[in-house]
This record gives sequence, C-alpha cells and structure tokens, in this order.
Amino acid sequence: MKIGYFADGPWSHRAIELIADTDGLEIVFIVPRYDTQDPILKDWADKLGVPYIPVENVNTSKFLSVMDEYEPDLLVSMSFNQILRKSIIEYAPLGFINCHAGALPFYRGRNPLNWVLINGESSFGITVHYVDEGIDTGDIVEQRLYPITRKDNYGTLLNKAINECANVLYSAILKISKDEVVRIVQNDIHPVGTYFGIRTFGDEIIDFNWSAERIYNFVRAISYPGPRARFFLNNEEYAIESAELIPEAPNYIATVGEVVGRNQKGVVVKVGDSTILLTLVGREKSGATEKLEVPKFRIGSRLTNRGKE
Repeated sequence: MKIGYFADGPWSHRAIELIADTDGLEIVFIVPRYDTQDPILKDWADKLGVPYIPVENVNTSKFLSVMDEYEPDLLVSMSFNQILRKSIIEYAPLGFINCHAGALPFYRGRNPLNWVLINGESSFGITVHYVDEGIDTGDIVEQRLYPITRKDNYGTLLNKAINECANVLYSAILKISKDEVVRIVQNDIHPVGTYFGIRTFGDEIIDFNWSAERIYNFVRAISYPGPRARFFLNNEEYAIESAELIPEAPNYIATVGEVVGRNQKGVVVKVGDSTILLTLVGREKSGATEKLEVPKFRIGSRLTNRGKE
C-alpha cells in the first residue's frame, strides 16, 4: 500500500519509523508543514529515497497533479496544520486519515491535551479518523483511551500522546491495508460532541476567583512545555509551574488572591472557595521565565490577574 505522509514534529517521527519497517507499506512522499519544514522528516525522506515536498497549499490543482506521479493509495496526516478541501480529501482510493489526540467526538479542535486537563478528565483519547470537510468529524478507524492520574500534567500527557499516537496510527494503517476497518460514525457515540478553539495569548492568565480544583487543573494543564499559568504581584508577572491542593482545606469567604500562609513547600493563597498551595513559581522577564523556585511571598501579599494600568 502506497502512502502519502503529511506530517510534523515528534508525533510523526515514531509513526514513520513503524511504517517504514513494515513489509507491504510504502511511503511514496512526505509533505511537512510549510512554516516549519521539520528537518527530521527531511532526513527520513532522504533515507527512504522519496520526495520531500514543502507546499504552501496542498489543495491546489498543481499539487494534486504532483501526487499523480506517485499514485498513493492512502493519505495520512500526523500533526499537519493545513485545512484540507474536498479535492484532496477524496484524492486517494483508500481515503485520507488523521490522528487526533482526543476521544472524538469529544475534544475536537485544537490543544486537546491542555483542555482535557483543564476539564479535570480522568482519561484522554487518541483517535484515528477519516478526514472529511468538517473539523475532526469524520468516521473513526480506531480509538483508544488512556488514564490520566492526579499527578499528570501537560508534559507527562504530551509524552504519552507522542508515543501512543504513533501506535494507534500504525494500527489503523494496518487495518486499512488489510481491509479490516469497522467504521464508527461519530454521531453514534454522541450527537453533539465538544469543540475547543486554539489557546492564544492571554489565555494563560489565572483567575483566583476560580475554585481550588479548577486552579489546580489549570496550572498542570499549561505547565511546561506550555506557557504556564500567570498572575501579577506588585505589577510584576509571575508564572506557576506547579501547585498542590490542600487536604481538608475549608471553604470560607475572604480576600481572593491573598497569601494567607507559608511553609517550606510554598505559599498558601485564598481562592474562590478555599485555598491552594503554590509550590514552584518564576518571575517573567522579557518573555522568559526566570529561575523557578519555591515562592516566599509575605503573608498579606495580593496576587491578581492583571498588572497596574
């Protein structure tokens, strides 16, 4: 089976290795993201002796005519970032498939690993689905669920997803090559599902009016390699790498954002319902986080979600 591979980043590297080592599967060209042009994928193209084709818009008739030369049976997307139109979706006889780090029809859209933690889920999914003209709405080829522990954060989930996306994509490709796919219509799982937009500048600002649980999930959801949750103190911006829930912390009304305690692990901050312990914080300077350390803000300090205007 001839495969056209549209890909980027570490998500795609392990998958291409599995495909390349399998008799009967042949990658006939590689298309990287146009804006980044992953050099490791270029190395793979050289190793496999196949074209490496950066293209600004894969939907053009010019690019479709380029594919004619290689006659792919299946087109595969792994972390590719272009919107795909009907002409390329329907180009290959076995279709166009995509690997998505979300349990479709839930967590459609962008940044699913961040959002799944923000929402306090106990598991996340990896789904390989046929591409259609919707956003992550095509029929499912294969889906697996993986547990999320209370200790997981964005970094640990990302590492799991990078490895497991390759495994699920490879398994799905094998099913297609053997004509063993049992297609699952997403509406049969849920008629609506959920969709999440891309996270952007400003979304990292914390709101101490939130509950301790919500803040805890928010901090771990965008910890490194994410932008980290942010707050302000005395007009200076700080980033939070880690926080802890405080067992048996009572709910009470007081000044939200105020430091109400300190210990060897960090500072206790009053939040919307109870309190939370901030354990690793760094000051933001010129777009970078300075040394992360246990915070030692004085009791009575007031942390806010904005600097002075």
